[in-house]
Amino acid sequence: MRLADTLIDMDGIALQDIARARAEELPGAAMSRPFGPEYEVAKVLGKMFLLLTEVPGQPVVVLKADPRDSEALREAHAEITPGYHMNKRHWITLEPGGELDGEFVRELVTDSYLLVVEGLPRAKRPVDPATFLAGDA
Repeated sequence: MRLADTLIDMDGIALQDIARARAEELPGAAMSRPFGPEYEVAKVLGKMFLLLTEVPGQPVVVLKADPRDSEALREAHAEITPGYHMNKRHWITLEPGGELDGEFVRELVTDSYLLVVEGLPRAKRPVDPATFLAGDA
């Protein structure tokens, strides 16, 4: 277990580092800066699933989320808010502090990735979303 896995009151740098590391592990995912140096984006086959930026000066992670999950996550976690500069129903922002831990952040990044992969044509999907995590159980 890494130190970042046990952090409560995780700072913004650790939050972004965990999210970035998970995104880089996912098949077909690539990091880029298409909107300028202050925005780092993870995409799968050209479709964005993660945004790393600062909201005012505080590092945050913005992820795609199912609207029902998005609402439940915001209700359950004070550090999860509507997506910064995104569709508020389909995106969430993870803010530092609170009770988010590394494993939960990695899970949310994976969920965001799989939502995007589900929307890709079957022949182009880098993984089968239905079975991608089956071996991890």
